[in-house]
Amino acid sequence: MASRIDVSIQHRGPEPEQERKHPNTCPSCHSHYKDEELEANLRVCPQCGHHFPVRARERVIQLADRGTFEEVDGDLRSADPLEFFDLRAYKERLAEAEVATGLGDAMIAGAAVIERRPCELAVMDFAFMGGSMGSAVGEKFVRASERAAARRVPLVCVTASGGARMQEGILSLMQLPKTVAAVDELREARAALISVMTHPTTAGVIASFASLGDVIVAEPGALLAFTGPRVVQQTVKGEKLPDDFGLAESNQRFGHVDAIIPRPELRPYLGRLLALFERNGG
Repeated sequence: MASRIDVSIQHRGPEPEQERKHPNTCPSCHSHYKDEELEANLRVCPQCGHHFPVRARERVIQLADRGTFEEVDGDLRSADPLEFFDLRAYKERLAEAEVATGLGDAMIAGAAVIERRPCELAVMDFAFMGGSMGSAVGEKFVRASERAAARRVPLVCVTASGGARMQEGILSLMQLPKTVAAVDELREARAALISVMTHPTTAGVIASFASLGDVIVAEPGALLAFTGPRVVQQTVKGEKLPDDFGLAESNQRFGHVDAIIPRPELRPYLGRLLALFERNGG
């Protein structure tokens, strides 16, 4: 479950009060930016290269050729069969997240073209309940896989998630085998999965489809781990974790990630990958 995932990110330690209040303050070098400055630089700090979070629709604009993304299944919503209630009803939390983000759930998906190469594109949004994977997210990924298989084009999936959505209990956990089976069928159709992991990709999402890409790419400094360093540190008392524990750089060092690609280089990099898979028949 995703309730204790540590997503404190790569720049640990307390921040000054005034910096926490300013969303466009770089947590690494403490530079301040206007919204339009960050947007023009793909939400990457020009001074130190820190990668700020990116919302799903903005990510689509960054990656897809202009006007080519056609969203599908935008009407899918998570149900509440357990009638879950903690401090508030799950239905209330879903409604609040939809109003705050403008999304029906934590993933948007549809057909797209990247660098003139057709693909299916699925993008997660951490702003929607921590990017948690419930039944709607799992279903959207499965349907995107089926469309990619039918069209014989690659599926590009951009992840940002705290894991399985605890309010859906076993239904959210069942999305793990469900999405893994969808990737299997994608491979049988000779269509590729390109997995792009962004900060953070954790728990049930990294334990399922995010780690199964034919090519796995990460953004610099992203936390990619089943659980975060704070929780792990509590279980290995007396041992100090490496400074880059769980980050993209350590994942690449151990062979879990094929490449770390800065955001300004991601679109052309994906274009080259799509061209390679196209030439090899999917």
